[in-house]
Amino acid sequence: MIHIQAQPEPPSVAPDLIRDAAEAALAHEGAAGELTVVLAGDAQLRALNRQYLGIDAPTDVLAFPASQPDLESGARYLGDILVSVHQARAQARRAGHPLEAEVQLLVVHGVLHLLGHDHGDARAKSRMWSAQDEVLRSLGLPDIAVSET
Repeated sequence: MIHIQAQPEPPSVAPDLIRDAAEAALAHEGAAGELTVVLAGDAQLRALNRQYLGIDAPTDVLAFPASQPDLESGARYLGDILVSVHQARAQARRAGHPLEAEVQLLVVHGVLHLLGHDHGDARAKSRMWSAQDEVLRSLGLPDIAVSET
């Protein structure tokens, strides 16, 4: 199950699009489990970026992996993904595509991180970007350029 939260305002992207992106990334990787996607603001992502990564700046997406059973359902809980709607909106505007497409990209990116992908070196980045491209194509978004997320 994909849990979706918006803090502090209602989601600016249809929950079905967020759910579809997360499920497509899970399917691509042959993974199953529950996760939470939180649409948040810059302040929240900046505070978390500073606290966990030592970077005092807002960012577009953060992923917090977990690999434990959900206490209520017993299903594997993969973790949490936080997306800055402000950053997504600005990136979508710069790239010339809809906000919804940018949020889907960021959700796919976050799910791949939850599943162990990284982009710390050229080889890992190439694998992750390739997986993102394949998932985005499966969502009907082949022209969404992967940023330096």
